[in-house]
Amino acid sequence: MDEVSLNGEAAYDDEAEGFEIDGECAMTEYVGQTGNVLLGENPLPPAVGMEFESYDDVYYFYNCYAKQQGFGVRVSNTWYRKSKERYRGKLSCSSAGFKKRSEASRPRPETRTGCPAMVKFRLMENKRWRIIEVELEHNHLTSSTSSKFYKSHRIMDLGSKRPLPIDGSEEVRKIRLFRTVVIDTEDNGFSSFDEGDFRNNIDQSDDKLNLKQGDTQEMLDFFTRMQLGSPSFFYVMDINEKGCLRNTFWAETRSRPAYGYFGDVIFIDTTTLIEKYEVPLVLFTGVNHHAQPMSLGCGLVSSQTVESFTWLFRAWLTYMVGRPPQTVITSQCKALQNAISEVFPRAFHCLSLTNIMKKVPSELGRLEEYDAIRKAFTRAVYHSSRVDEFEAAWEEMVQSYRLMDHKWLQMLYEDRKRWIPVYLKEVFLAGMFTVKENERLTSPFEEYLSPHTSLKQFFSSYDRALLEINQRETISDLESKNSNSMLKSRFYFELQLSRLYTNCIFKKFQDEIEGMYTCYSIRQMNIDGSIVTYIVKEDIQVEENWRETRDFKVTYNASDAEVLCACGLFNFRGYLCRHALSVINQIGLEEIPPRYILARWRKDINRSYIFNHGWNGIDVNNPVHRYDNLYKCAIKVVEEGRQSHDRYKFTSQSLDEILNKVRI
Repeated sequence: MDEVSLNGEAAYDDEAEGFEIDGECAMTEYVGQTGNVLLGENPLPPAVGMEFESYDDVYYFYNCYAKQQGFGVRVSNTWYRKSKERYRGKLSCSSAGFKKRSEASRPRPETRTGCPAMVKFRLMENKRWRIIEVELEHNHLTSSTSSKFYKSHRIMDLGSKRPLPIDGSEEVRKIRLFRTVVIDTEDNGFSSFDEGDFRNNIDQSDDKLNLKQGDTQEMLDFFTRMQLGSPSFFYVMDINEKGCLRNTFWAETRSRPAYGYFGDVIFIDTTTLIEKYEVPLVLFTGVNHHAQPMSLGCGLVSSQTVESFTWLFRAWLTYMVGRPPQTVITSQCKALQNAISEVFPRAFHCLSLTNIMKKVPSELGRLEEYDAIRKAFTRAVYHSSRVDEFEAAWEEMVQSYRLMDHKWLQMLYEDRKRWIPVYLKEVFLAGMFTVKENERLTSPFEEYLSPHTSLKQFFSSYDRALLEINQRETISDLESKNSNSMLKSRFYFELQLSRLYTNCIFKKFQDEIEGMYTCYSIRQMNIDGSIVTYIVKEDIQVEENWRETRDFKVTYNASDAEVLCACGLFNFRGYLCRHALSVINQIGLEEIPPRYILARWRKDINRSYIFNHGWNGIDVNNPVHRYDNLYKCAIKVVEEGRQSHDRYKFTSQSLDEILNKVRI
């Protein structure tokens, strides 16, 4: 055995080798331009899976965290190999353990409490140090105001501006300063997916973003500009072993609070990769209460591998404070599926029906009877109301056109429970999954991003796109609050929801009100205690010259006012369908039960990221908004004041005068 433990704790090598990375807990941080870990009001805690460039970086990061939390740090154990190389360590709260008994007549009082808080970390094969075990809870009180009394923090303050090693060009040098703690995974054996399945213009050979001259500076200027405009703007960069930019992630100030309201379902949009755009953008998209697409974060990836997607998803999850979505929708891509299962293991993963239907011409277009096959495929996907209907329609298509050996169709069938609507009726999708032909979810940046848009053009127009997205939501808020929708029936529940839903959602709901007139028969079938089952017949337009009558089973539970329809529209859209409304009307209910009026569609939802405009266009009652606005004003003054010695002197004196007046 060639390992040695220095502080008396046995070295069990298998203890470190057998750990698993929990994707939902993996966190990241980044390093400021002075080289020290940036400290915010809510610093990220250490988590299993975090990686660092050196042993000292682990200590430095944990010490920064400890200073914010109000406890000291000491090295409990360090393990060495015979070569005197450190390969494992343990950092503990300074109150860990107990002091040895002293024989002195007046021994010092015991200050330790046996505190369990600690981190264990280990040198991995990639030569980075990875945290393998974490305990955050203390058995004593901590206070950030007492941090100055701990020895570890005094030491840190003396050396907090240690530089990071840099090399290469000026642009690489600037980027390298933004990485000490990284999100990454070990080599897990996954390779990139089939060459023809998912391609773009990214340089695959060098594991780096394929940037043009000046793109790196443009990116840094963009990040700087965004952060000056909003100090809460977040970004993180991933650098490869050669010091080149590999992946990056950023999010606007409003993305995190918006995710708190509308993060139940997200669409990870990789259209730019599939269609080979010049900008390899991965967009995290949600929909707001007006059913408008909104950005919940953006990323650029260097390669279409599990590793790149995993890094990006963990960066996004870190920004969202480790809270995963309920449902994730992506394109059909094996690397994406593997990364989703790694980082969001508890989320339901759907495949975008829109993206699959886009592939039909290219995948089936060369077949001899393409037009007939496309119609049969579309009918099976969109017009099957039950699982057995879909299975029969698919089997008939495959047999009739001899498609048993078609690999793409085989792969689709294997994944059918992720993208065929009849299999997704139990999954809440908030209108983000298309269940009708010619429907699609638009991108928030659709008007500003095309296949030939350069990275520089995209970043230069990003502010304008963001402004339009925010203005669109604000205008819709005002229209929903100040206008009265025209009613199309005498049902009281239509009036009820006209007062609650936003205009866009209410108009969609009115389509179901009108659809009630195509439901011409409501028949009670079964009674089981408080549960009554109904069959609702509807005359449906299936195709242009084809109508048919279909039966829909609706179950109503009087004990808890629960109404469930077999069509699954409530989970698909988030509001009740015409069949459920017909039953509600039949049994004499005047109002929609509260459980079916989702807060995410209400016009009166108060979002913290929307300003209640007061003086100077900000919410003066919100301390965060006051801080952000004053910060932006101060930065402008500082920029002007640094231009010359005279300006500096005048600015300094003026700021002193302002400070004195504010204190008074």
